[in-house]
Amino acid sequence: MSTATTTTASRYLADQKAPFSRLEAKPFFDSLDNKEKLYAHYMSRAAFEGTRIILNQTNPHAESIYDLIVKVFSNKQGQLVDVKELEKRSNVSPESFENLLQYSGQFLGNLSNYKSFGDEKFIPRVSSEDFEKVVSASEFKDEALKLFKQSKNEIYNVEPVARNLLGYPDDGHLSGYYSDNVTKADIQQVQSYLEKINVDPLNTRLFKTDRGFELTIASSDRKTESHTLEDGTSLTFIYGDFHEQMAKVAENIKASIPVAANNNQENMLKSYHDSFASGSIEEHMESQRHWLRDINPLVETNIGFIESYRDPQGVRAEWEGFVAMVNKKQTEKFNNLVNQAPVFVSRLPWPDTFERDSINKPDFTSLEVLSFATCGVPAGINIPNYSQVTQKLGSKNVSLGNVISASSPGEQFPFIVPSDLDLYRTLRNAAFEVQVGTHELGHGTGKVFNEDADGKYDFDLQRVIHPFTNQPLTSWYKSGQTFNSVFGGIASSYEECRAECIALVLSPDNDILKIFGYEGQKAEDILYVMYLNMARAGLAALEFYDPVAKKWGQAHMQARYAITNIMLEAGQGFLSINNVKDDQGDATLEIRLDREKIRSVGRPAVAKFLEKLQVYKATADVEKGNALYVKATSVPDDWISMRDTVIRNKQPRKVFVQGNTSVDANGQVLLKEYDASPVGMIQSYIERLV
Repeated sequence: MSTATTTTASRYLADQKAPFSRLEAKPFFDSLDNKEKLYAHYMSRAAFEGTRIILNQTNPHAESIYDLIVKVFSNKQGQLVDVKELEKRSNVSPESFENLLQYSGQFLGNLSNYKSFGDEKFIPRVSSEDFEKVVSASEFKDEALKLFKQSKNEIYNVEPVARNLLGYPDDGHLSGYYSDNVTKADIQQVQSYLEKINVDPLNTRLFKTDRGFELTIASSDRKTESHTLEDGTSLTFIYGDFHEQMAKVAENIKASIPVAANNNQENMLKSYHDSFASGSIEEHMESQRHWLRDINPLVETNIGFIESYRDPQGVRAEWEGFVAMVNKKQTEKFNNLVNQAPVFVSRLPWPDTFERDSINKPDFTSLEVLSFATCGVPAGINIPNYSQVTQKLGSKNVSLGNVISASSPGEQFPFIVPSDLDLYRTLRNAAFEVQVGTHELGHGTGKVFNEDADGKYDFDLQRVIHPFTNQPLTSWYKSGQTFNSVFGGIASSYEECRAECIALVLSPDNDILKIFGYEGQKAEDILYVMYLNMARAGLAALEFYDPVAKKWGQAHMQARYAITNIMLEAGQGFLSINNVKDDQGDATLEIRLDREKIRSVGRPAVAKFLEKLQVYKATADVEKGNALYVKATSVPDDWISMRDTVIRNKQPRKVFVQGNTSVDANGQVLLKEYDASPVGMIQSYIERLV
């Protein structure tokens, strides 16, 4: 197609004026000594060496777009081109040039032409003719034109519509984890074999050829192994996927060892290096054990194939890595939360036999992000995701302060009634901080029951009684199985829903609100805004639901929709969403929540739902768990018109611009930050390649 103006294409247009926000890290980075800065530098480099891994895991056809953007906006010295001069030479309108900048900045912010929050394709607002004019005016004209012709169809094509969503290939969707001819049955067949031989597929991709299946494993080392499935089909393990990137990651990991702060960090780094060289998930698990023992470091970092949100099967993970500095003042709040964690966890709505045998107090830290190589920077993290590690050693909870507080000028808050708007605008970030803190604490709670390869249980089969049947358990995880492998595509969203429910169940307690510094009327206002924000998020989640494919595109938003549904079903006038007219007479929606019924109606309804989520997860009861979650996240036909209203009022998502570190001739580490703009984003990636 030549333009992005057709009816079909219009829904996929990139945001016109996305809010670009700079992750402010300099004051915290400057507080480090040079050894600590070197450690942060090498780990940042290691994380971002995985950029092309993220690109290919999302959309294997998008890497040429990445190269095109870098070429078009680079000069011969490997720096940002004079953007004004490029615009002048290209002879396109200022509007077209700005639209190209917006598309390029948003592409780099998502590290794909598919949104990190929603998994839906986006295309430029600039015509292909004007795009090509800018390409032709670049200093790398010949190379850039070749890349443009190579990627033009991928940039603009939106047919067939199913292809504009990430998901299973046999549903017509796109996935970077599977070749287009791999079916759900193929994925499950290979998964069953991997469970049988106890191989975790986190760092793998699956392809089908005339000779059988190929399972590629990310590593710098290269080798192959031959396997045979039960039906005689060949399965070849091919180590060395993303060989070049993994070698550079390992090289930077190795360089960081001499500047590690302690033995725990050194051992962690050695396990990282060995994992990324060999492809061993067992070695990565070992790195996480050392990481958990490294309590309250000044520079916090984690790296690897971590989250499985974007694999439709829910078992393969995306590359990510972050480096951040501790915000000591904010961390004091979270330490108080951690110190009382056993008390708070004991209030959760399930029997103590369904809680971990001993509550390992999590390390809970407020961090200021220096760098985060990912398709979308989160506000909080609870890792590791290995239950065999966390159930023995606990987890680390991380709140990313400069992500939560990042400004978004001109942000609007549709669907909040006028009488609530000032309060909501004033306390939204503060309420979200409480939500993130209790949410991440929630991820570290709850037991799952397992049987190992020798038939031994990690629970007492006679003592543990199912709370819904009052009988001994009849289901649990077998050897080689995990929550993700059993619950599949719903696992990530299901777990996010569990954590969000825990936040809503615990936060009404005055002692928790006091930890965050809120008492009296201020605490009540924070609690109200927190519940109101959840209801608004659940309504806004409709943007991420495709009514044709009947598919959710974002795990967290699906979870928030489920909770909003539960709060609506609680009745008694607790929550309502009403069709109304705005000041201009146009149809809109209005959220009304009775703050006096949060503790008496809202929390009990969420707690009842939460207990079911935990019990079905703990007992590997995927049949009941799936039925519960599908019902909670189903969108009735009469909500489709509400979705249209949500789409009309949707707000552009923030795009975070991160700085770069470098080492000067004297061995001193320098931090360079960039403008909060599309140009700043583009410049940061050009200079990140140096």
